[in-house]
Amino acid sequence: MATRRQSQIVETPTEARQGEPGPSVLAMLAISTGLALLVLGLVWFVFFHT
Repeated sequence: MATRRQSQIVETPTEARQGEPGPSVLAMLAISTGLALLVLGLVWFVFFHT
């Protein structure tokens, strides 16, 4: 648990790292969103393109 020392919050390294998504999470979300759009575009092209 975080403690206060002289008006500063002191945390362990594990506590300080929690809850902050790094660049790998952003890359995974961007790639998965792009792939989902590609798949939906292919489905639309195959089934609804006239």
